[in-house]
Amino acid sequence: GISVSLAGNGAPLSFLIDMLIALTAGYHYVKLALTFKDDGASYTYLRRAFPNKPWIAGIEGWIVILGYIGTLALYAFTFGAYGADLLGIPDSTFLRVVLSIAVLIFFFYVNLKGVRSSGITEDFIVYGKILILSIFAIIGLSQVKTENFSPFLQKGISSVFLGAAIIFVAYEGFQLITNAVLETKDPDKNIPRGIYGSILITGTIYFLLSIVAVGTLRYEEIISAKEYALGIVAEPILGKWGKVLIGVAALMATSSAINSTLFGASRMMAEMAEEKMMPHILSKRNKKLVPVVSLFTLTFLALIFTSFGTLSIIAEFSSLTFLLVSIGVSIANLKLKGKTKPNI
Repeated sequence: GISVSLAGNGAPLSFLIDMLIALTAGYHYVKLALTFKDDGASYTYLRRAFPNKPWIAGIEGWIVILGYIGTLALYAFTFGAYGADLLGIPDSTFLRVVLSIAVLIFFFYVNLKGVRSSGITEDFIVYGKILILSIFAIIGLSQVKTENFSPFLQKGISSVFLGAAIIFVAYEGFQLITNAVLETKDPDKNIPRGIYGSILITGTIYFLLSIVAVGTLRYEEIISAKEYALGIVAEPILGKWGKVLIGVAALMATSSAINSTLFGASRMMAEMAEEKMMPHILSKRNKKLVPVVSLFTLTFLALIFTSFGTLSIIAEFSSLTFLLVSIGVSIANLKLKGKTKPNI
């Protein structure tokens, strides 16, 4: 919904541009993650790249954590919006906030249970949402009206790049893989697979769904329901149950994103606390090595942000932070090319 409001019928191109940016950044993350196996991820990479200027890594680390708080708020906001729509009262801000808070608290509990609990939950949700969205994309493509793309790029080429900048947060998840490198089985094989695979699968789904959205609904219809636009898109294609199915997929998508973000971000936060770049109390872990204080802090701040922010503000804030982080990590890899051996 946000991408269409900015880029018009050029929204699919915005998602493609972001996929290329994510793949480029992902390459740098892979090289650094396999050279410096540390759950501190981007913070660690900047610290290695600028050993005599620890404040650079510190600033980068704080930006990343702020970005994660923003994305948690974004996912929770969207979960609440789709949940309220499924319950038949999409205009209820109170219900949206209650659902947003509830999903954050639920996955706070899941992550407290440890890595195994978090991983099993994530697998179940991810496979389910990919199946639903892929089926919908295939069926929806047959309903696309080519006239909806004419005139092409009606808002201009610059709007496509603006749209890409604002929605880059949609690709945020791949960085989280490097926050769990120490807990990854056979990281030399699975880290690259995880990063490149997730970006390509996600980008393909985004691209196809954006084509379906623009090709089946009028611009005004998408904009009026941007928080739960895909549910509106599904109704004329699959009927009432199609809207429900997409709503469920959206709940699964945002749930898995909250789960994985809490998992990866809390570990990075704890790593920074151990390096004295954040208050030391954030490094405290329980018997299962879960960084409980960092986990609670992330959840609490996301609760505040999602309760009082708007979808556009949260998305813009989060996208800006992760664009800056991606640039910083890319610079770190170039600076450490003697160790990481990039093919450039």
